[in-house]
Amino acid sequence: MSIFPSPSPGSGSTPPTSAPPPTEAPPQQYYAPPPPTYYPPAPAPSGGGSGKIIALFVAVVVLLGGIVYLYLQLDGLKKQLAAANDSAQARLDKLEAATSMTTRTNRKSVDELHDQLERARRQAAAAAGEAKEEALKKVEETKAELEAAQQRDKQQLTSDISTVRQSADTANTKVAQVDTAVTGVKSDVAATRSELEKTVAELKRATGELDGHSVLIATNDKELKALQALGERNYIQFTVPKQKAPQKVGEIGILLKKTDPKKNRYTIELTADDKTVEKKDRGVNEPLQFMTSKAKQPYELVVNEVKKDTIVGYLAVPKVLNTRN
Repeated sequence: MSIFPSPSPGSGSTPPTSAPPPTEAPPQQYYAPPPPTYYPPAPAPSGGGSGKIIALFVAVVVLLGGIVYLYLQLDGLKKQLAAANDSAQARLDKLEAATSMTTRTNRKSVDELHDQLERARRQAAAAAGEAKEEALKKVEETKAELEAAQQRDKQQLTSDISTVRQSADTANTKVAQVDTAVTGVKSDVAATRSELEKTVAELKRATGELDGHSVLIATNDKELKALQALGERNYIQFTVPKQKAPQKVGEIGILLKKTDPKKNRYTIELTADDKTVEKKDRGVNEPLQFMTSKAKQPYELVVNEVKKDTIVGYLAVPKVLNTRN
């Protein structure tokens, strides 16, 4: 490329010959940086994933709580075992201390006796005649005392060991006695239950005069206790003599009008809710049913014995007392 302008095409002139121009460096090119790429934000986690994370967190918390609880329980058990071991070790230490003291005392006595024996032997070796015989006698006495002291030491140790064993045997005996007592109570309960079931099975039934259904009645104290054990009603025993005013039995008034002991018949007036009804010429062990405003079930009155101018029996009151609709 020439730095001179090109001649016009019509001039016909020839440019003068000249040296070629120096080589120039190509022009420096600049490039703009590419625009930044935009990435859309990541979608937020759905509600289901959050719930699973919460559930997993709760499970981890519960598991950690269980681990802490078990650790505390184990730690408490370790402390109890450590306390028990410390107590047993303390007792053994006391026993060892007492035994050690006794042994030291006896050993001191034995050492003293050994010294006496040695002195006696030296005296016996130096004596002659009767003095020698006396010294030998003293030696035998000292030897006997030494053996007795050793025997006492052995017996004392054996006695201490026996005392510990007796304490353990006594504890085992008490446990066995408690087990025996529990077994006896269970046997008594089973016998009482069997007797109660037998008595309940022997209870007599009578037809109620209101609903026409058969009801259990008691004819004596044993059967009445069986009814009370069933717990279906509350039972009030009564003895009503013949008098002018009604006698209160629970919330019921009973007025005895007439008795016939030979035929076991009686006539009474019952007063409930300010209403009086006569029950005429009724027999023993016959359930008299009547309603009150305080219960949805009928009351039952049974006379078990008719005497001259006196009747004896019980009143069965429903357990649930409420106002009838």
